[in-house]
Amino acid sequence: MDHARKLLRTLASSAILYERIETSYSNARAAKSYVEKAITISKNNTLQARRQLLSKLTPMAAKKAMEVLGPKYKERKGGYTRMIKLNDPKAGASKAVLELVD
Repeated sequence: MDHARKLLRTLASSAILYERIETSYSNARAAKSYVEKAITISKNNTLQARRQLLSKLTPMAAKKAMEVLGPKYKERKGGYTRMIKLNDPKAGASKAVLELVD
């Protein structure tokens, strides 16, 4: 895996495990779609879906997505995440919070 894919995998796994992460704005934008797609896959509780998640996420994050988040968002059509831009004048890059919607 190249560096960008590993970074996305780590950010998405952390967002699923902790349900809220703080990172740079550009990383949050990239991870948002990755998390959305992973949750959409987890809504189908099949072996194929589990294997797809294991290829995209860490094993703990894939397990949580299948057992907790899939049933939680079963009726929801999309929009599982929220991104809030933070204004920190000390930081060089703009920061953002990526969190799962209740």
